[in-house]
Amino acid sequence: MMRIQLLALLLGMVLMGMKFFAYYLTQSNAILSDALESIINVAAGGFALFSIWVSHKPKDLDHPYGHGKIEFISSGFEGALIFIGGIYILYEAVLAFFYPPQVKQLSLGIYLVAISGFINFLMGNYLVKQGKLNHSDAMIADGKHLISDTYSSIGLVVGLILVSLTQLLWLDALIALLMGGVILFTGYKIMRKSLAGLMDEANDEILDQLLPLLHTHRKKEWIDIHNLRVLKYGSNYHIDAHVTLPWYWSLEKAHEEISSIDSMITEKFHNQVELFIHADPCIPSSCSICEISDCLQRKYKFIAPLEWNKERVLKNQKHSHPLGVINLSGV
Repeated sequence: MMRIQLLALLLGMVLMGMKFFAYYLTQSNAILSDALESIINVAAGGFALFSIWVSHKPKDLDHPYGHGKIEFISSGFEGALIFIGGIYILYEAVLAFFYPPQVKQLSLGIYLVAISGFINFLMGNYLVKQGKLNHSDAMIADGKHLISDTYSSIGLVVGLILVSLTQLLWLDALIALLMGGVILFTGYKIMRKSLAGLMDEANDEILDQLLPLLHTHRKKEWIDIHNLRVLKYGSNYHIDAHVTLPWYWSLEKAHEEISSIDSMITEKFHNQVELFIHADPCIPSSCSICEISDCLQRKYKFIAPLEWNKERVLKNQKHSHPLGVINLSGV
């Protein structure tokens, strides 16, 4: 991942130089806005490279969960830079309405912006793909930033062609204004996702993969699952859960069952998951959802198993059937 991010950083520097050269030739505010965003690309790419290096450092006594949280800081930093850049672009665009520059050599500027936009699109998609494969939020954020830069470049090229054809210079400022709005929104979305990770917001993406896996391999002895929590640390996930097992099992047997759940989930997520599973003993009300038909300790009738959906598994409570419990005598 370090090599990929380093390549993206070096490429960003080259593209930044191209865009500022295009601005020097054309004096277009719209091209200036694109060039200024490239400074953000380079700064954010450098910080992303640093954060990926730090996040892959091994756990130590001071960081028992590892260093992965820095990737959220990196993506938040990138989002903040994008947001600030968007504000500055809007400011320059508004000034251009009142003090329009003398735009020139637009044809060459259009070619340079189009080439840089196409390269950004290829690099951005590659970073997002690699970021998802390696579960790197910093790399994904950097890739999405480059893709959004591509969309800005497309709008910029179209707008510059219109300026060239119509000679309406105010269109140049209008394009910069629209681009500034798009960039602001992109920065907001990246910052929002970063804060969600730092605040350990529930990770629906992982839950959507985990719950079907548990259902597919479900055993009748797994009476209930609750207090399920997923935390992300860089490219790794930390999962806590309480699993309700028969109260009369030995500690050794309960440990074996928990280990089998651990192995199943670890295999699915390619060893990028650290599991802490707490074994809970069943209680009488658990009989209503327990499928162990030959249980000699049963107190109440079995009604039906519960579906392990998000609403249920996230709650910190042992479950029973919504219909209540029914004595074996039927009373």
